[in-house]
Amino acid sequence: MKVPKNKFRFILIFCIVGILFLQFSSAEKEDFVSYSVNPKMETIALYWKNEKHSNFGSIENLNKWLSKNKKKLLFATNGGMYKKDQSPQGLFIQNGITKSPIDTSTAGGNFYLKPNGIFYITSRKEAFISKTDEFINTKNVDFATQSGPMLVIDGKIHPAFNKNSTNLNIRNGVGVLPNNDIIFAMSKKEISFYEFAEYFKSKGCKNALYLDGFVSRTYCPKENWKQTDGNFGVIIGITKNKN
Repeated sequence: MKVPKNKFRFILIFCIVGILFLQFSSAEKEDFVSYSVNPKMETIALYWKNEKHSNFGSIENLNKWLSKNKKKLLFATNGGMYKKDQSPQGLFIQNGITKSPIDTSTAGGNFYLKPNGIFYITSRKEAFISKTDEFINTKNVDFATQSGPMLVIDGKIHPAFNKNSTNLNIRNGVGVLPNNDIIFAMSKKEISFYEFAEYFKSKGCKNALYLDGFVSRTYCPKENWKQTDGNFGVIIGITKNKN
């Protein structure tokens, strides 16, 4: 049976597109470890100190503590920059209580590359990322962490980022997806701010926030990625109750 030329061309184009899509998906999977979560369906919290007022520091310490409290850790990543004593740099709200005040000052470094921003979760289990100067601390903010710079702002990549930048590093960040789910991501290799922002934009995030750089760690058993070391300030954890 002879295949018509037009039909053959269509099949060929379809196959090429399919191969390119698979290659892109594979490359993306190799370059990033990510975790998407519906904040209304899974328990998300920000951790800093235990009941003895000692820093958790590492994901391993947090995991052990959660296990003792009959919770299973599904995902964790460092949740923002911190000072030399591991105290949060900028705003940190935990269970509705402000543990560290907002920082609106001007200085050098990634944190102060304006606009920087705040990732927060409300008592209605809704997640938001806002520019620091637009954030309003209301009574319904359960958790919040400040960091910088913003990666994506109202659907656009931060104007200070250079597509050809040679400033490469491991990076982790957070974005809000079009369906209002949260996506956490960390690069598996050193990349530029522009490349990292581009990743969140490709996911449809209108706003995304940089969390930290070369010290970043991610615990994501679902993706067979388990980094549990580190000595952090705030840690973001997603948990479920043990049976």
